[in-house]
Amino acid sequence: MWRRAVIQSKASQSWRVIATRGAATGGSKHGSTSASATAAVDSLLLRSLKNHYLEVSKMTPPPKVGSPSSFTIVKGALDSNGPVLKRTYGKEEISIFVMRLANIISGEGDGPEEEDGINQLFLHVDVSKPGQEDSLQFLCGLYPDALGIHSVSMRPKIDSSEDFVVPSKYNGPVFEDLDEKMRDALHSFIEERGVNESLFPFLQAWLYVKDHRNLMCWFKSVGTFINEKNSVADA
Repeated sequence: MWRRAVIQSKASQSWRVIATRGAATGGSKHGSTSASATAAVDSLLLRSLKNHYLEVSKMTPPPKVGSPSSFTIVKGALDSNGPVLKRTYGKEEISIFVMRLANIISGEGDGPEEEDGINQLFLHVDVSKPGQEDSLQFLCGLYPDALGIHSVSMRPKIDSSEDFVVPSKYNGPVFEDLDEKMRDALHSFIEERGVNESLFPFLQAWLYVKDHRNLMCWFKSVGTFINEKNSVADA
C-alpha cells in the first residue's frame, strides 16, 4: 500500500549505524582526519536523503477521490494547517479542518488495523455568521461509517489563513454530559450542513497526499540544510 511504503521510507535508518560509527572514529583523530570523517558522514546522509526522496517521489498515490459536491476545496490547503473545505449554508459559512485523530488523542489509531490506512480523522467544524464575532465550533471524530461529536463551543471566528489550534480554555459543557435529545439535535445540526461520514473518503485521500508532500519536503529541506552547511564550511 502507498502509506505503508511511506512509513517504511521514514523508518529506514540503516545510514544511522554507519554514520554513528564514522562519527565515533572521527572523534578519536584530529585535524584533516576529523574533517574527512565529518565529510564522509554528511555524504552518507545526503545520499540516503536523496535515495529516500527518489523512492517516495515514484510512489503511486491512492485513487483520486472527488471533493464533496456541496463543498469547495480551500486553495493552498495542502501547504498549511488551515481549513480544507468550505461551503455556504444560507447566510452561514462552514469551514472544515482535518487531521489524524491519533495526533489529538494519544493511543488512537495505533493498532495493527491502522497500518494500511488512515481510518480515524479529527474534524474541527467552524460555523460562522456575518456580523457575529463568535462562531459555533464542533470538534468531531470522523470514521468511514460514522461521525461523533466530542465538544461544542462558542469561540472567536477563525480566519481562513490561520492554523487550527486545539482550544485550551473551557467554553462549553462536556458533550457526553448533555442529555440524549440535545446530543441528537447537535448531530442533526451539522449533518444538515453536510458534515457527516460521506466526507471521509475525500478527507482520507487528502491526508494521504498531504503526508506524501510533507515527507518529500522534509527530505529536501534537510538535504538543503546539510549542503548549505558544507558550503559555509568550505568558504
